[in-house]
Amino acid sequence: MGEDETLVSSPSYKNMQAVILAAGLSSRFWPLNQKHKSLIKIMGKPLVWYTLQSLKKTGIKEIIIVQNSKRDVEQELKNYLAPNSFWFDLKYVIQKTPEGMGNALFQVEKLIRDDFFLLHAHHFDVNEFIKPMVEIQKKTKARLVFLGQKVTEPQKYGIVSLDKKIRNRVVKIVEKPKKTKESSGVGLKGIYLLPKDFFRYYKKVKKHQYDFESALQLYIDRNDVRISVGDETKVSSSPFAVARVTKKDLPTLKFPWELFGVNRQLMSRFLKKKIQKSAEVSKNAIIQGKVYIGENVKIFEGAKIKGPCYIGKNCIVGNNALVRDYSNLEEGVLIGANAEVARCVFQKNVHCHSGFFGDSIFGENCKIGAGTITANIRIDRQNVKSRVKGKKIDTGLNKLGAILGNNVQTGIQVGVMPGVLIGSNSVIGPGTKVFQNIGDNKIFYRN
Repeated sequence: MGEDETLVSSPSYKNMQAVILAAGLSSRFWPLNQKHKSLIKIMGKPLVWYTLQSLKKTGIKEIIIVQNSKRDVEQELKNYLAPNSFWFDLKYVIQKTPEGMGNALFQVEKLIRDDFFLLHAHHFDVNEFIKPMVEIQKKTKARLVFLGQKVTEPQKYGIVSLDKKIRNRVVKIVEKPKKTKESSGVGLKGIYLLPKDFFRYYKKVKKHQYDFESALQLYIDRNDVRISVGDETKVSSSPFAVARVTKKDLPTLKFPWELFGVNRQLMSRFLKKKIQKSAEVSKNAIIQGKVYIGENVKIFEGAKIKGPCYIGKNCIVGNNALVRDYSNLEEGVLIGANAEVARCVFQKNVHCHSGFFGDSIFGENCKIGAGTITANIRIDRQNVKSRVKGKKIDTGLNKLGAILGNNVQTGIQVGVMPGVLIGSNSVIGPGTKVFQNIGDNKIFYRN
């Protein structure tokens, strides 16, 4: 059976548990981390909602979400999961302080009965991997299975290192290594099938931000761990663990610009071509391709929507505006006359007047003055670099505009250079050209 088959419900899957991690500070996701990053909305739903729907396809009915003390995930999901009609048993557990993935997992120890799945809240495609992971566990009698993928940038991941003598034996997990010949190029992708006794290993390691990886390394040190690629299952007679390598493209969401890839994948899977009856679309407007237009949307004369695009309820697209190519406009977004929006993700109640907005992400309630331009291509045409937590990072994108947090305001004629991040609640004065990141709660003017 291939990985792309839809997993059907069966008693073996119904009895399993899934743990979703949604408690971290998402510090590398700044300036979009006012809430947990899994609450970013695409096509009207938070990312974690898509993950729950993916688990629904597997037949797993017992789900535990680890959230932070804000309880923002729990509060948000109340708006999307009808009470008394759950198809699953959903529990919430609090991680009081952000002490890493291992500590978050440890909070659920008393709720775990047997083998269980562990995943991050943005893994909306988890249903495609659960079945092959369970199958290889059964065929090899492995106790632990973790999912890997060949990566081109090993410095961004935990990388599987192999034994030089036994070609498929895993000996080490190297955290964000430099690119070397000894690296397998297989990165950990954040979906694990763990035995209950994994907690025993976790208790033995020194506690720090990456103690989950330390516990995984201890498991590797004390057991026979093999790697399996594709349909290969004869990895050893009875390994204790298997690193299953998939050829499918898994979404990552460490940095805010990776939201573009997530947006594309979700639109490719779930976007519906539809215009709601209450929408008012001018006869002179042009709608091309797969476009969803929500309730009470107004599309004015001369406007053009070129799909794939999602226009959420109560949005307004002004005269002669152009919205195109995987743009996602959440509820209440206003695009002014003559503006162009290309490949953007706008959260709810963003208001933009005339200007160009390319490959940009705006948080909730941003107010953008007329004539604002988000430059999205470097003058030398090289990949755009962005500064995260003081370090300059190659985004891997040759097109990247601005990324704004919540409640940002700009005056007229503002220009923002490629890859610039602007923090929540900040104000950019009229005529300002922004060449560097602006922190939260700042007022920034430059003549």
